[in-house]
Amino acid sequence: MDMNLPPVEELRRLDVELARLDARRAELLARRVWLLGVLHSPAGPPAARAFPGAPRAAETSPRGAQNVLLTLGGTLLAVAALAFTLVSWGSMGIAGRSAVLLVVTSAALAAPAVLLRRGLASTAEAVGALGLALTVLDAYALHRVALPETDGLGYAAGAAAVLAGMWAGYGGVLRGLRLPFPAAVAAAQLPLPLGAAAAGGGPATVAWAVLLTVAGDLLLLGRPVGLSVRVTAGAAAGLLGTWALTTGGWLSLTDPWTGAPLLLACAALCLYAVRAARPAASVLAAVAGLAAVAAVGGPARAALPWEWAVPVYTVCGLVPAVLWRLVRAAWLPAPVRAGFGVAGGGVAALGVLWALPPVLGGLLGPAARGAGVWSGDHAAPVFGYPATAALVLLLGAGAAAGRPWGRWGALVLGWALLMALPVVFELPYAAGLAVRLVAVAGALAVAVRPGPPARGLPESAPKAPAGPSGHPEGGWGASWTAGAPVAPVRPDVLAAWTGLVAGLATAGSAALLALDARGATFAVLGVLLGLFAAAAWRGTGAVRGAAAAAGVLTAAGLVGAGAAAAGLTAATTGLVLLLVPAGTAVLAARFRSRAAELSGVAVGVLAVALTAPRPVVLALALALGGVIAAATALRAERRRAASWTAGALFLAAAWLRLGVWGVTVPEAYTLPVTVPALVVGLLRRRRDPEASSWVAYGPGLAATLVPSLMAVWSDPYGLRPLLLGTGALAVTLLGARSRLQAPLVLGGAALALVAVHELAPYVVQLVGALPRWLPPAAAGLLLLAVGATYERRLREARRMRERLARMR
Repeated sequence: MDMNLPPVEELRRLDVELARLDARRAELLARRVWLLGVLHSPAGPPAARAFPGAPRAAETSPRGAQNVLLTLGGTLLAVAALAFTLVSWGSMGIAGRSAVLLVVTSAALAAPAVLLRRGLASTAEAVGALGLALTVLDAYALHRVALPETDGLGYAAGAAAVLAGMWAGYGGVLRGLRLPFPAAVAAAQLPLPLGAAAAGGGPATVAWAVLLTVAGDLLLLGRPVGLSVRVTAGAAAGLLGTWALTTGGWLSLTDPWTGAPLLLACAALCLYAVRAARPAASVLAAVAGLAAVAAVGGPARAALPWEWAVPVYTVCGLVPAVLWRLVRAAWLPAPVRAGFGVAGGGVAALGVLWALPPVLGGLLGPAARGAGVWSGDHAAPVFGYPATAALVLLLGAGAAAGRPWGRWGALVLGWALLMALPVVFELPYAAGLAVRLVAVAGALAVAVRPGPPARGLPESAPKAPAGPSGHPEGGWGASWTAGAPVAPVRPDVLAAWTGLVAGLATAGSAALLALDARGATFAVLGVLLGLFAAAAWRGTGAVRGAAAAAGVLTAAGLVGAGAAAAGLTAATTGLVLLLVPAGTAVLAARFRSRAAELSGVAVGVLAVALTAPRPVVLALALALGGVIAAATALRAERRRAASWTAGALFLAAAWLRLGVWGVTVPEAYTLPVTVPALVVGLLRRRRDPEASSWVAYGPGLAATLVPSLMAVWSDPYGLRPLLLGTGALAVTLLGARSRLQAPLVLGGAALALVAVHELAPYVVQLVGALPRWLPPAAAGLLLLAVGATYERRLREARRMRERLARMR
């Protein structure tokens, strides 16, 4: 420090230096406080491990450790007092025993007052709990010594009442203790049930005593008491109420007039508990609704025959289900009304499940056929179900009709009712068919009603483009542009889908049942054809497609039935069935139904399969199929697929006809077709160099190569393999030189097959001469080689595919 500075300047420099030191000290102190916080935080142990000298964070709080110690101490003392009372009691006289109990209990009950004044609340709580436990032992000792002849249940009831009063008074005197009041509430649950049991009361009497106790608990919940008291009273009310409700339900089945008042009382207490337990209001209301249903339905069930039991409970369940919609919100809160709806709906759903077997019998019963087709046997499966099942379904449909989703529920239950009617009422054969046809008509009427253009789209959503008939293309199953809004499924859309599925299922059931009689078969299939035609005409989207496809299949069944009635053979029936795909092709040009076209294709495949046993008829069927496909190719959107199909069918028909005629030299018939076809293809390529070689040369080459290959494999001798191999090699080389895909692929495939044909006999001889272990070994070596060069072979195959793709 410069001692020659003026005092004023030296003082200024000292002040600046001290201020800098104070700022640095404050920074270091703040850093120290932060480090201590990190070491003592839950994330502190890693830091503590990094610095071994740092203090570890405490794993438990002092209050927690104190509570654990006090709880263990009180528990050990209670166990010791219990052991003393039960084991060592007989070694002392009456005076000594009384003195010990009096002194220990009085000390345990008096000590908390002193401890509370000294501020030791936790210790006072533990000692007070010990005193309460000792009073229970005192009551037990009193019964063993002074009142041994007293009835155990009666004495327990009286002792519980006395202890509840004593503990409540003790808690009122020592307000600092929290345990006496909940303990008094717990003890107060026993006097009435135990007293009723001691008086010789039956289950109903004990249940009434339990309900009175539950009522007291609920009254206590409505008063301004502590949380521990409310929790104890609520838990006790729940447990005792559950027991009383279970007892009431059992009595409703065994003694309805005894269980009904008990269940009604349970329902009333559940509704009263809604005020004290608002979060569980819906659950309590649902329990109250179920109890009321059981209470009312029990006596009514007992007064009626057994088959009316489920309808009675269903009617009783529909009352709260309807009540929740009719009662004003000012009279009943929304959670209570919702609980009533859940209770009633659950009971009605159980009733509907009970009524389902006749529905399944009506739907699937015709499939269980014991006799042949058109046998006249109309035997139906007997389920032994009462006719009241139909009443349950009718009630369910009526109750569901007024809800937002009720149209769907009413449709399902109404359809189920129609399916169950023939079974439960054992209707005649004609009546059963009529009911099923009515069900089909009703279901399809729901399915074809005007609905949204797409699944779940609101009215403002984009609409599908209209097809030639004015209806949206694609309907509900259409794919809209990206970003279009999709809302949840609407009830009317779901009802329409349900109607469609129900109509198709019922139509199948009716068709199977109609096979019992010839006249019924024609009548039912004719009616179904008319219904499906109407649905296809009036419907849109998926409904139109499904109805059109079902109509095609029904028409096929009608044609097949006519052929069977006329006594035609299977091959002739196949030719007649080709009328169905022909008609489908004509109608598809007007309605543009892909589902109908696919159904027509399926019928056409079946028709061709039926003609397979007779090659001559099969060739005719293939030719007729080619004509139908060629007619379909006149439509622009089907031109590519239909033209290839038509060519394949015509070619197959020609080859088959040549085989039927016994032609052994097919080249005499195929080469005159191949040469002009190749010339036409060459002219096409000159006019349009971008035309594919498959279109230009594929049909001509295939017309000769395929029949010749078939002839080679069926006639292993002669010059045909050599000539065909030479021709295939030439075609392959020309395709490679001209970079044309079709000649290269067809010629190469034909050449490879000829080579395999020629080498096959020698390979068989060689394999037979080799040791048996050599083929597996060779296969293993081949697999090893392929695995070792897998990536390279994969790249080579990919390059080969790319080269072929670049060819025309």
